[in-house]
Amino acid sequence: MDSAVSDDTAVTEDEAAAAGAAAAGAGTVAEERAATAAGTEPDAPEGGGAMAVSEPEESLKPWQLDRSRAPVATKIVIAGGFGVGKTTFVGSVSEIPPLRTESLMTAASAATDDLTAVPNKVTTTVAMDYGRLTLDNDLVLYLFGTPGQQRFWFMWDDIVRGAIGAVVLVDTRRIDDCFPALDYFETCGLPYIVAVNHFEGAQAFDPTAVRNALSVADDVPLLIMDARQRVSAVESLMTLVRHALDSGTD
Repeated sequence: MDSAVSDDTAVTEDEAAAAGAAAAGAGTVAEERAATAAGTEPDAPEGGGAMAVSEPEESLKPWQLDRSRAPVATKIVIAGGFGVGKTTFVGSVSEIPPLRTESLMTAASAATDDLTAVPNKVTTTVAMDYGRLTLDNDLVLYLFGTPGQQRFWFMWDDIVRGAIGAVVLVDTRRIDDCFPALDYFETCGLPYIVAVNHFEGAQAFDPTAVRNALSVADDVPLLIMDARQRVSAVESLMTLVRHALDSGTD
């Protein structure tokens, strides 16, 4: 009698366990079906089974991991004439999606904006360009591109405020367009370098010849670069940072 009761109990417990497993399996299938219908992934079971693969986190910069010090933030201005490549420059080096204030050009600007050298240009910067670049672990450069047309020059004072220096882009096909920017930084005393943005099909000039044409002092760095190339643009920024540091120690 005792044995029979014991066997019946054992069978009952086994059946209960099997029923529970089946119910759990049915619940899992139902959850998967519901998740599929909703377009989401089902939760991974506890204690084993396939785990959901998480997206890798964005790699952090060393200065973001070191909480004992803050990064050195510097502001740099990218200036020059209309259509010289300022927006392209900022976009080629920025480690974040650059902020751009581009507006379509209309017939209303035909009398003031000369498109002879840039016939394919259909937009223009009406406020500023903005980007960010991290150099040397904890040195962060914040880049501000100025609008090129004369009607927007009133914004330059606000954009330049707090900057350590400026990169003045030059297009040798329209060399006169860069003089207002050169005069501006000479007048306000802000360190600057001259970066000749070489366009395809344009005549190549020796840096010394360009310096003489611009009447730029010998202590102002002048280099030939391509605003579309990240390495070339970064070298220009590093040249400016070194020049600003040297100017600050004089």
